[in-house]
Amino acid sequence: MEGTKTVVKVGSRKSQLALIQTNTIIAKLKEIHSNYEFEVVSMTTTGDKILDSALSKIGAKDLFTRELELALEKGDVDFVVHSLKDLPTRIVDSLVIGCVYKRDSEYDAVVMHPKHKGKKLDDLDENSVIGTSSLRRAAQLARRFPTFKFENIRGNLNTRLKKLDEDNKYDAIILAEAGLVRMGWNDRIAQVLTPSECMYAVSQGAMAVECRAGDEKTLALLSPIHDQDTALQCIAERAFLKQLEGGCSVPVCVCSTLTDSQISLKGGVYSIDGKQSVIDTVTKTFPEEPAAKKKATNGHTFSAIVHGNIELVLCQTAEAAGMELANRLLVTEAADILAEAKRQTAEAVIAEQKRKEQEAI
Repeated sequence: MEGTKTVVKVGSRKSQLALIQTNTIIAKLKEIHSNYEFEVVSMTTTGDKILDSALSKIGAKDLFTRELELALEKGDVDFVVHSLKDLPTRIVDSLVIGCVYKRDSEYDAVVMHPKHKGKKLDDLDENSVIGTSSLRRAAQLARRFPTFKFENIRGNLNTRLKKLDEDNKYDAIILAEAGLVRMGWNDRIAQVLTPSECMYAVSQGAMAVECRAGDEKTLALLSPIHDQDTALQCIAERAFLKQLEGGCSVPVCVCSTLTDSQISLKGGVYSIDGKQSVIDTVTKTFPEEPAAKKKATNGHTFSAIVHGNIELVLCQTAEAAGMELANRLLVTEAADILAEAKRQTAEAVIAEQKRKEQEAI
């Protein structure tokens, strides 16, 4: 029938931030594809349900994505919007990251308890309590502020801000700047942490859209919003993490920069207490030869990201930068630091399971 629009079902977590992100993607797609209607299908993930344990103590890498991916595999939704940092570097073969949307701030931000309004971390007392659910943030900041106490804080952004303001337990909490800005809470940002203070998480600040591999209709729908610069940086960062076999269970951090001719990736591995670290940088120059044109790749992806409308050689160069940096670190003491961090995390997972079993008795 004339005027009938194609309906696309979009999967999303139920949190306010997740829905803001999902609707941002939908709004951009509507600007480009006026003949499509988008229906949001929201759902709760395992990570949303387990709020009494640190992420690193739960022992799974797909806490915020698995339920959404199952709906995608079953065909209940056509694509799913994620914070890319939540997506594991390895996903099932039947799914791909169909596009990476233009990145917002990749940095971490400090939100102060109201009693510390106007202060920065350097202004806090030496025994201050900082809330974070991230081993990466805690490890880096413990090195800089060894007398601070870092405590787990879980929940969506609304919940964490409420805990900060009302519980009187935390002097400050550390959150991603991008999430705070998307929620319209810029006025709560007391300090933005530079990479010299706290390098960020792999793909932090980037949104990604996951769809079924081989779903050419959806891939074509997403292609116009696949941001080249963001995708290349995230390919490098995810390749680094994938080669290290890291995740939220180990303190791994990055900082990437991109020019027309080069990609540079700085990456670090920290011990959980922050006392040990190895940091290095790799810079790769993009080939100039016109022979390096996009070719058919039989579905090849880069840490699950499709190259789409991006020249294949650029993706290959970005991926090589991440892998080279990881391999450099793995022949140093970083390998032992990683192994020990994984051992400590595995023990913490077992201890947490036993704690919950005892509570259930």
